[in-house]
Amino acid sequence: MALVDRFAAVLTRYSRLFLVAMLLATVVVGAGASGIEGGLTIASFGGDSTEAQKLDYVSSNFSVEGENTTAVQIVVTGENVLTKQSLVDTLELQQRLRANETINATLADGQPTVGLSNVVALVAMQEAAAGSGDGANASGAGVNGSGGPPTGSEANASAGGSPTMPSLDAQIAQLESMTDEEVAAVVERVLSPDASVPGDADPFTLVSTAYEPGTSTADARILFAFQETTGDADSLPEEVVTGQLAIQQEVEAAFGDDGFVFGQGIVDEESGRATGESFAVISPIALAFVLLVLVVAYRDLLDVILALLGVVLVLVWMGGFMGWAGIGVTQILIAVPFLLIGLSIDYALHVVMRYREARPDADSPRAAMRVGLAGVAAALAATTVTTAVGFFSNLASDIPSIREFGLVAGVGIVSTFLVFAVLLPTVKLELEGLLERFGRSRDRRAFGTGGLTKRLLGVGTSAARRVPLVVVVLALVVSAGGGYAATDIDTSLDRVEFLPRDAPDWMDSLPEPFRPSDYDLRENAVFLNDNFVQSNAGSRVEILVEGPVTDPDTLERIADGEAALADTETAIELANGDPNVDDPLSVMRDVAASDDAFAETVAAADTDGNGVPDRNLESVYDALYEAAPDRAASVVYRTDSGEYEALRMTVTTVGGADTGTVTEEMRGVAATIEDGSALTVTATGSPIVTELVQQSLLRTLVETFCITLGLILAFLTAIFYRRYGTLTLGAVTLVPVVFALSWILGTMYLVGIPFNTETVIIASIAIGIGVDYAIHISERFVEERTRAASALEALDRTVSGTGGALLASAVTTAGGFGVLTFALVPSLERFGLVTGSAIAYAFVASVVVLPSLLVLWDRVTSERSPDAIGVDRATTDD
Repeated sequence: MALVDRFAAVLTRYSRLFLVAMLLATVVVGAGASGIEGGLTIASFGGDSTEAQKLDYVSSNFSVEGENTTAVQIVVTGENVLTKQSLVDTLELQQRLRANETINATLADGQPTVGLSNVVALVAMQEAAAGSGDGANASGAGVNGSGGPPTGSEANASAGGSPTMPSLDAQIAQLESMTDEEVAAVVERVLSPDASVPGDADPFTLVSTAYEPGTSTADARILFAFQETTGDADSLPEEVVTGQLAIQQEVEAAFGDDGFVFGQGIVDEESGRATGESFAVISPIALAFVLLVLVVAYRDLLDVILALLGVVLVLVWMGGFMGWAGIGVTQILIAVPFLLIGLSIDYALHVVMRYREARPDADSPRAAMRVGLAGVAAALAATTVTTAVGFFSNLASDIPSIREFGLVAGVGIVSTFLVFAVLLPTVKLELEGLLERFGRSRDRRAFGTGGLTKRLLGVGTSAARRVPLVVVVLALVVSAGGGYAATDIDTSLDRVEFLPRDAPDWMDSLPEPFRPSDYDLRENAVFLNDNFVQSNAGSRVEILVEGPVTDPDTLERIADGEAALADTETAIELANGDPNVDDPLSVMRDVAASDDAFAETVAAADTDGNGVPDRNLESVYDALYEAAPDRAASVVYRTDSGEYEALRMTVTTVGGADTGTVTEEMRGVAATIEDGSALTVTATGSPIVTELVQQSLLRTLVETFCITLGLILAFLTAIFYRRYGTLTLGAVTLVPVVFALSWILGTMYLVGIPFNTETVIIASIAIGIGVDYAIHISERFVEERTRAASALEALDRTVSGTGGALLASAVTTAGGFGVLTFALVPSLERFGLVTGSAIAYAFVASVVVLPSLLVLWDRVTSERSPDAIGVDRATTDD
């Protein structure tokens, strides 16, 4: 007796014992679910690249502006946002922000709001004071940005002993005392490329990059509000998020459609709300669709309930394991339940349909279950082992979140087998026996064995009967096209693509409980990236210069690096045409403009008169530290012993720029600085580290996926050889899986979906389900081939029996996940499209292409060996 026959016999004989054992195991394992920490956490993909280490070095050894604060960007748009009234309006908005208790409780100390209106008012006050003889030094210390956009450090300016920024009342009074023409004249002077304005902020970072210097008109400008943050850097305190939402309300009340607010708290809040509203809309649709298909496939309420109960128990096992293992819920693990739901529906359909096929010829439900389970257990076990081992291979990854993903998915797949190959049959046996004892007929025909469904499934068999080689060649050509397209597929990871979109028009007609809100996050993010200098870490590149930084030519090399930025596409260009860069030279220029003694030191160290010191650099650095210690510490690293070890160049890149392009171009700038010197220059920063992590993670996932395919091939080869004496059927079974993979890659290329860490995980999950489909067809075919007179007869039995369960499974899972394309969150849209398409392709490959492959395989093996699976062997077996 074969192993699967013994398994089925023991399970059906001692069904109640197995039932009790599985229920107890479910209680024990499921109890661990209470140990899962509430809430979603962001999986860490941090790496240990040289660039990541250098970024840590920068953070540890240079003063970093804006620590423990988060910036809220308030954008004002209009025909002209530089008018007197517009400037006064934003000053009054700042007053309302500070008067709002919810907002004010979160604002940073000192000067928590900074905008162009503050700079213009300050310059106007200084000019008025100078004109009246009171002096021009009215203080500009309250506006800070180190030559770039404000970063939060100006909020604490007064705490550091700098002169205090004039009150908002004084600023408003100053502007209101002036005529429109006088204000326009001050604006033009402030935004003149050659102007020297009070404070350290570059006014060009507070106005749209489309602004033309020398004019007093612009269609957009930006105001920054800074909030105190403490605790976990990956999430904002609840009160800060609430404060940002309150800021949003104030701006909407003040400017209506001519203003918007963008901040991390708003992004988190609206993204979460969009996800919830998406599921509120699509969940009823998906549930109704899945139930409809299951009802049509099962045509029996009891079997539908058992299938859904099994799905719930599988998720309980998964959650319980995560709790016992101390694994929290991360964004990468959210995909695992979808895999398990798909496999659960498939496993349930196969077990029930094989039972129904066996029931007419069996004298009892127990006998029918023994025959049916023996016929399907091998395929279920093979699917479980191949898929689970594939995911367990992720345990070799160096990235903890990927190891957790592989572990949870693998354990979940094993749990699916236990629930549907052990628990479901025992429960069904007890219920079937009970109902039959009460005289209820339980005869149900297996889905796909008759009617339109059988004719539909017969398309693949008909093609295999007439033109099997043509089918395979066509599939190969299409697959080659998909594979070729995959070589040119985008591999970038654009953060904007994760922000929710506005709802389509048809959703406006939905009833109130289901009608989604309007979302402008994506449009606002694109507008910010296209029109303003972004001050967040995701847009900043750090170029670290280490080594003998006091060598005479060091600052000349820094100047060469500044010049090289002009040839890049990703370095932001201000309205005055200059790149937004902060380095020793830019700081020296700023300090020299207001400190005559330091200016003399710089001039004495400049032998060729080009404004760049090229001798006695140690003395220049000493003088810079004496004149402006905080500014110096942000770009020149001096050890406790007084040695100068490193310089820092901070480059602001175009918001949303492709990180791959940023990495390539900034490495080129670093190479320009280092060229032929004893210096070590490294381009780092969040965009570059993100790109390197993305590349490493993508490479890891692709390598793991290839290993998975190899393991699946080896296992299938071994199991088919053990059961049927063939070494080639495993490879034949895997071919349609590879075809389906190439088709989904081609589809992603055509619709513009990038192949990145997000979609490669989704694709691997969908292909895992595809392996399941192919194994069921091949296993059933060789089983039927030992009893059939020909390969075509075996195919007919295979497709009409197993094909029906596959069709119901594919339609249920592909359709259920396909409705995610209606989601407001792009990541859910992509999940639905990629998963639904991959499952559909896997089904087509299994029931259309695989039959032709099996016919050709049968011909070849029969010709090579008369003892191969075929007529002669069938005769021997009989």
